[in-house]
Amino acid sequence: MRQPITLACWDYDRTRALEDGTVAVDGVDLTYLRLPVEETFFRMLRHGEFDAAEMSLASYVTKLASGDTSLVAIPVFPSRAYRHHGIYVHTGAGIREPSDLAGRVVGVPEYQLTACVWIRGILADQHDVPVASVRYRTGGMHAPGRVEKQTLALPPEIDVAPIPPDRTLADMLVTGEIDALYAPRTPQPLRDGNPAVARLFADPRAAEERYAAATGIFPIMHVIVLRADVHARLPWLARSLLDAFTRAKAVTEARLDEVAANPTMLPWLYDDIVRVRGLLGPDFWPYGLEPNRPVLATFLRYAHEQGLTSRLLAPDELFVPSTREDHVV
Repeated sequence: MRQPITLACWDYDRTRALEDGTVAVDGVDLTYLRLPVEETFFRMLRHGEFDAAEMSLASYVTKLASGDTSLVAIPVFPSRAYRHHGIYVHTGAGIREPSDLAGRVVGVPEYQLTACVWIRGILADQHDVPVASVRYRTGGMHAPGRVEKQTLALPPEIDVAPIPPDRTLADMLVTGEIDALYAPRTPQPLRDGNPAVARLFADPRAAEERYAAATGIFPIMHVIVLRADVHARLPWLARSLLDAFTRAKAVTEARLDEVAANPTMLPWLYDDIVRVRGLLGPDFWPYGLEPNRPVLATFLRYAHEQGLTSRLLAPDELFVPSTREDHVV
């Protein structure tokens, strides 16, 4: 008998074969709920509404490190992104180099946001901006009232406080009430061409490619989690989901090389693929523990250094044991 399972996940090319049924999950009657990532995270963290869901890596790590084992994870990473392009500055603040951020007031939608963990870690490792050298102000980017999804116990040297409940980070960046903003989404004032807002890195792709070449890291943003009670009831499900996500990704990877009839609206995709593979290797978006061990270890170090975890977790601790290694026939 096939088990009915709900999976909440965003609309990705690498998961579309799961959503449309081209790839089936062994033993499962899958209901794929295409939801915006913020909604999925909130509903899964606060209410456990889904059997499985896409989840912020930082939220999962923070939850696990606190002793809350109500979620388990598999090494599937539906979202990855470089984040140098996600650092925005008020053009009148005199911030010309990354090191100029030290001593400034910086907005973040949430302190524990995965994108912000990566940005702070990269700035500390590569640009001499210690995490505690910045004062962080949290709140909604374009709508007021956003709060941290989880309660954090940060060390006292890290200054984090909410902005006024009727204000937004985008507006405060325009007025100069915050000097900079770290965020995964582009602030509307920049999209509108407001001269008060600019990216810190004038050529962010070049900065991101230099970082990739120097470190070999393609930052992981999201992971797939299951409710622990679902995993206890269906211990085979974790491996079935891992295998299905892997097959779905393979469908998309094969389409990337189609040039006779371009499957996307990007005219130079063929050239971009060559460029990315040359920099990151042929399997530039791997699933599984071992190929992602270095990037996970870096993220876990960042989370610990930034006060999000009271101890340094190991990559192996994150995942269901049956998904940590491949079987050999």
